[in-house]
Amino acid sequence: MKLTEKETEILEILDENSRADLETIAKMAGIPVNEVKTIIDKLEKEKVIIDYSAMIDWRKVDGHEGVTAMIDVKVTPKRGVGFDEVAERIYRFQEVESVYLMSGVYDLSVVIRGNSMSDVARFVSDKLSTLDSVVSTTTHFILKKYKHDGKVFETGDDDKRIVVSP
Repeated sequence: MKLTEKETEILEILDENSRADLETIAKMAGIPVNEVKTIIDKLEKEKVIIDYSAMIDWRKVDGHEGVTAMIDVKVTPKRGVGFDEVAERIYRFQEVESVYLMSGVYDLSVVIRGNSMSDVARFVSDKLSTLDSVVSTTTHFILKKYKHDGKVFETGDDDKRIVVSP
């Protein structure tokens, strides 16, 4: 889909801050509010804008620590549908947050979230590895997030200069 310059600008504004209101977007883009609304409605209808979501650091919420894992999956693609059919079967599992078709040794990268490492292990052994097309998996547990979707999770002292005294 070919977008206008203003449509692209609005997407960039929303990508940076999905909570920006119509008035703010209109000011930033230099167009009337009703035009912003029309553009956003069109982009939502065309599924260019899929969702608006918050990025939450669950480590800071008591009782919601959980575990996130990235699973490399090697699959045998099916004739006529390639990787799409197995990817769809995988992304329909409730535990799955993301599925990506990859280049390299593994075919799919799957991101899942569970309450514990045991939950992730159970998902891999009971659900993922039992799918017909799945040949092998390698699971990587995320120990700490530093940056996600362009946002830094924790910043220490912003001044990283070495103190020099005379």
